[in-house]
Amino acid sequence: MAEKKTAPTGAHSEEPGGHKGAFPPFAKETFASQLVWLAITFVILYLLISRLAIPRIGGILAARTQRIEGDFAAARRMKDESEAALAAYEKSLAEARNRAQAIGAEIRDKLHAQGEERRKALEARLNTQLAEAEKQIAATKASAMTNVRGIAVDAAAAIVERLIGTAPPAPAVAAAVDAALKR
Repeated sequence: MAEKKTAPTGAHSEEPGGHKGAFPPFAKETFASQLVWLAITFVILYLLISRLAIPRIGGILAARTQRIEGDFAAARRMKDESEAALAAYEKSLAEARNRAQAIGAEIRDKLHAQGEERRKALEARLNTQLAEAEKQIAATKASAMTNVRGIAVDAAAAIVERLIGTAPPAPAVAAAVDAALKR
């Protein structure tokens, strides 16, 4: 089939020799209408941006600024609270240490007093036992001394009798033993 050739239109018409016409935005014939449409489009875009986009962007920026300021305020508040809690903790820790030291000192003093009481009671009991033991020793010594005198008189009489062959008189032996014991 044979191709049909269409009649050239104004904007896309080819000049003789295969050259096309001028680029439409630069065509002198359409320049005035293009300026009008440019002005109308500029005004419409300006109104859309100034009435819709800029207020939304401003609102977003304001909300973001408020959120950031709120976050900073919350962070400052939390920091202050944590510092206050730390100070309260350190204060309660110091008070607890002081109470522990006071309780320790009180217990130490109490135990020292109890130990002193026990020591005094033990000393008193030991002194009583020592006094009783000394009395018992004195009594035993006294009874032993009475027995010693009798044993000494008998032994001296037996020794003298063996040495000289005759028994000495008992009063003389008793006087000699008494004299020796007194020295």
